[in-house]
This record gives sequence, structure tokens and C-alpha cells, in this order.
Amino acid sequence: MSEKISYGGMAVIEGVMMRGPAETALAVRKPDGSIEIDKEANSSLGKRYPILKWPFIRGSYALIESMVVGIRMLNKSANMSMAEEEEELSVTEILVTGLVAFVMAILLFVALPTAVVHFTKQYIGGIWGQNLVEGIIRIAFFFAYVYAISKMKEIERVFMYHGAEHKSIWALEAGEDLTIANARRHSTRHPRCGTSFLLVVMVVSILVFALLGDGTLFYRVWSRIAVFPIVAGLGYEFIRFSGKCYQQGWARYLIAPGLWLQQLTTREPDDEQLEVALAALREVLAEEQAGQAVMQPA
Repeated sequence: MSEKISYGGMAVIEGVMMRGPAETALAVRKPDGSIEIDKEANSSLGKRYPILKWPFIRGSYALIESMVVGIRMLNKSANMSMAEEEEELSVTEILVTGLVAFVMAILLFVALPTAVVHFTKQYIGGIWGQNLVEGIIRIAFFFAYVYAISKMKEIERVFMYHGAEHKSIWALEAGEDLTIANARRHSTRHPRCGTSFLLVVMVVSILVFALLGDGTLFYRVWSRIAVFPIVAGLGYEFIRFSGKCYQQGWARYLIAPGLWLQQLTTREPDDEQLEVALAALREVLAEEQAGQAVMQPA
């Protein structure tokens, strides 16, 4: 986000979450066609501990915070989108689901690529070559995973809400009225998207992991997990930098791979989905503007 405004969000089940400097708003389309909005204040840890906002440290903090908020919003939206007669997810079910997803991500994107290279390293060569091959395998797994889930009907609707989120943010950043017609004109791809961040992290990991050297499979796996905050910090700074410079010709080459990948993770939304995304964004803006008005001198 820019220095003047810091608004972003994510697609959830039948809705969109929008996040500002102080407030988060979740808008979900109910089975009866109405839009339900839920709001909450953002964590104040960043204000209480300024070190969390320092360059390279803020990337890890932002990633952890985004994961925690994202999981909570996904499960909240799932419950909000259910019909009244349907049973809501329990806290235990939510925790188990999140834990299983985390373990599967570690196995698929860390342990498996590392193990493949570890047991075939005699055919690859030096540590730099090994990490290049490992990185390529990791990116290939990621592309295959995204492509596979994009074919699921439920996920396809989430990707449509993802496109609605981006279009709404573009309209805001263009200084336009937040209407469906204005948002419709904009792209479903955005340079500061989390999808682009994940791709950047995988590319940066090739360089960082090569510095860890060789060792047992146990060492290779756990050392990668241990230095992931560094990788996330570097990736976050790159996304911030590219987000500020994306309009310049040279920067477009840097963000092009991430934008291309977003063709898999976004879809053109319908007007009802745009309405939901805009409702969430207006709610966050209203809260922020109200707070600024209170702070103005009489």
C-alpha cells in the first residue's frame, strides 16, 4: 500500500475482508441475498512494539498477523454464509483445520522439495545448483497446487471475490467513487497481491537457502523453517518497493511474474460480488474517516 493510505484485503467464503490501519471489516453475502458486515479493531502490537514495524522485521510480523487474521476471517465467513439451520463450525474444528493446513504446507513446499534434492544431489552438483533445482521444484509444486484448486467450484467463487477485492482497491487508489461501474473498469490483478508475495518468497528462498550449506535431511528441512522469517522479510520489502514503483517501465518486468500468476488466483467477479467487496471497503473507510474527524480540533 502507499504511504498515504494502507488498505488491502482478502477473499473469503462468499465475501471479502478489507483491512485499514485501525479497522478490519468483513462483508459476506448471506443465503437470503443480504450482505452481513462484521467489524473489529486491528491488533495494537505494532503500536506497542515499534520494532515490529522496522524494515525486514515487519515482513515476518505482517505475514504471521495476516495468517492469523486470515484463518479467523475465513472461518467466520464460512459461518456467516451458512443458512440458519446449518450447524456452525466449532472452535476445535477451526483449530484442527488450521493445523492440518499448516502441516500440509510444510510437507509439500518445504520437506518434499528438500528431500527430492537431498537424495539426488549427487546428480546435481554444488550447493547453488541444488538450491536452484529445489527452488524450481518448490515453485512447480506451488503452480500445480494453485492450478488444481482453481478447478474446484467453491474455490473458483473465492477467486472471483479475489478479483472483486482487487478491482475495489484499484478504484479507491484511482480516487474514484466506490461504485460497481467504476470498480468494473479495473484489473483483477494487483502488484501488492499476496499471490505475488508468495512467488517472490519462493524466488528469494533460492538465494537464502543456498547460504545454509549442506547437511543431513533433518538439518536441511529445519534450517529452512528457521530462516523463513528472513526470507519473508526480504520478500515483503520487495513487494512494498514494487508497489511504489510499479508504474515505471523497469519495475513492470519485476512484477510481471506475480501478475501472471494472479491469472490463476483471480477471476472476473459479477456485480453482486463487487457489491460485497465495495461494502467492506466503504465500512473500513467510514471507520477511519470517523476516527480522523474525532481527532480534528474543534
